[in-house]
Amino acid sequence: MLQEQAMPQRMTKVNGLATRYLDYGSPAKGAKDLVLLHGLGASLERWLLVAPTLSKYFRVIVPDIVGFGYSDKPTVEYTMDFFTDFFDKFLQNLGIEKPHIVGSSFGGHLAAEYAIRNRRKIDKLALASPAGVMRTSTPILDQYIMAALYPTYENALKAFRDMAHDPSIVDEGTVTDFVRRMNLPNAKYAFMSTLLGMRYSPPLRGRLSSVIAPTLVIWGDEDRMIPVQYAKEFREVPNNELVVIKDCGHTPYIEKPKTFNRIVLKFLAGKEELVP
Repeated sequence: MLQEQAMPQRMTKVNGLATRYLDYGSPAKGAKDLVLLHGLGASLERWLLVAPTLSKYFRVIVPDIVGFGYSDKPTVEYTMDFFTDFFDKFLQNLGIEKPHIVGSSFGGHLAAEYAIRNRRKIDKLALASPAGVMRTSTPILDQYIMAALYPTYENALKAFRDMAHDPSIVDEGTVTDFVRRMNLPNAKYAFMSTLLGMRYSPPLRGRLSSVIAPTLVIWGDEDRMIPVQYAKEFREVPNNELVVIKDCGHTPYIEKPKTFNRIVLKFLAGKEELVP
């Protein structure tokens, strides 16, 4: 994992809430903005294996979504209305107009919902194992929820290892940081409130047809948290493309970062020669 001092960390206030984020700056004049949205219970650190490479081509912005990471965790209802409003104001704060957005799991749900509600505010959309279409839980998701509610090192280690196709990719820093963050004030509340907010949000099915942004859907073929069978739900997006990564679990940007970057750069930049 990258060293803390190498992270271009910033803070901003969104609706009065302190929000931590990374801003890698523009690699060249006129470079497109690219926003990376993490999953449930996660933080911006989850993107550190891919963000530096992506920042060679885009101004990469990576927030700790409100309620998670080291951003504020207010006692509110964490509904999709709350999150889409937060995200819209976050983009306004940073002067970002019509970015590319890449969202993982819960972050994919948020990105898709934002694309439905703000059709012309997104250029291209990439969703990695997005949530929002699975209405029943899985044993791996249940295990992850238990690790969040009872954040011991052992519980978190098992949850992260079982989430991945190759458990050896899970490092100690990821586990200890998850445990530390889930023990922060209001962290468990924000986690569970978000789960409920996702559960009772308007269904994506039947609404994805209104997304006008070209959309890439990326899934690991061995994802046991949100199985790849749910990828078919996103065919409803008019301009969609699906890429399934072999021997990969729920987090392709961590398990297969080079493959992930090649796929995303080809989709976003549209030029093979940009692929490292």
